[in-house]
Amino acid sequence: MSAKKSAVELKNAQQIFQSSWQYLEGKYGREKLRFPKEIMWLGGAPGAGKGTNTPFILRERGITAEPVVMSSLLKSPHAESLKSAGHLVDDKEVVQILLEELLQPQYKTGVVVDGFPRTSAQVECVKMLYNKMMELRAEFFNTPIGPQFRRPIFRITILHVREDVSIDRQLYRGRQIQANNEKVKATGEGHLMELRETDLDVNLAKRRYVTFSEETLRALESLREYFHYHFIDANGPVEDVEKKIIEGFQYESSLELGHDTYDSIRNIMTAAQLSRHPRQELVKRLDNHRHRHAELFAHVVGLIEQNFIPVLQMHAAVGVAVIKVSDAGLSNRLAVQMLLDILTERGYFPSFYEEEEYVPLRIDAQTNAIINATQKKWIFKVKFPVNRIRRGGH
Repeated sequence: MSAKKSAVELKNAQQIFQSSWQYLEGKYGREKLRFPKEIMWLGGAPGAGKGTNTPFILRERGITAEPVVMSSLLKSPHAESLKSAGHLVDDKEVVQILLEELLQPQYKTGVVVDGFPRTSAQVECVKMLYNKMMELRAEFFNTPIGPQFRRPIFRITILHVREDVSIDRQLYRGRQIQANNEKVKATGEGHLMELRETDLDVNLAKRRYVTFSEETLRALESLREYFHYHFIDANGPVEDVEKKIIEGFQYESSLELGHDTYDSIRNIMTAAQLSRHPRQELVKRLDNHRHRHAELFAHVVGLIEQNFIPVLQMHAAVGVAVIKVSDAGLSNRLAVQMLLDILTERGYFPSFYEEEEYVPLRIDAQTNAIINATQKKWIFKVKFPVNRIRRGGH
């Protein structure tokens, strides 16, 4: 692509995004522009099985919201009203419709966007959205609504298959849809399914694959240097693809947590070599702990580094340690919650209980009775997986 053409496309993308953003600000106000914490931009070659494999992706990322499918979104009442008024649903309308949809509360913790971006202009809009989200986070960070503007996570995920596999699957789908529609027409039972010309003609199916590879895939690959990038080989059976998806979404706390939160706890020994423990609600609590109670959070981090890690290291081959702590800061129940959350995020499995110990102070001179004081202690039992040194009975 020539430099002149790239400059023109960038300018067009900026105009498209700025127009959509101004519309949202005017309609909702900046403080209401709260986008999902995690957005996965999903692309797939024709026949790659996005519908089949998306549930595995949702499960691995802990996303509960239904995906935003662009082909369906562009059949929404808003899009239909544009078309009824004689307007084309071009990049400007596509971006505006998508951004407004992403403000819906059901997507708060995470969402998969299926079928966007497809063009170079749309790719630029994705980058501009990320920058705007970071801008909003900085603007509202030290306000009461700061926790609503969490550090965004953008992931680019591509399900890909070879050309021959793509063509075979497209034509197979066409035969299935034809059989279904014939049965519906004959019996009056069931629902007619949309049958595309590309599902019937080998040359059209090939052209659709080439278009994806030369345009959409190239656009998505340009985001590799900006965001976390997953390229999933979807050529094999469903079971094999599921395994590849599981492997592709290994938990990385440095991407999940806010920069400041991660920096606060990064020196605590991880259990990454022992266990993987992704939990979005846990990450949300940790970010809130760090954001709202920074001083207490730092105290708890120091407590773990000084009192817990040395004991855990001594018990590394056993996988369990009991640690008794008398730190007065744990009288604050929030501190205990922070401690449990941090250890859990690091891959450990902690539990605790409290007890009081009697500490002799003095002997009463008249009665010879021992005068005691009570001291509260917190006993933590911390478990973690281990790599067995020996196996078997020899």
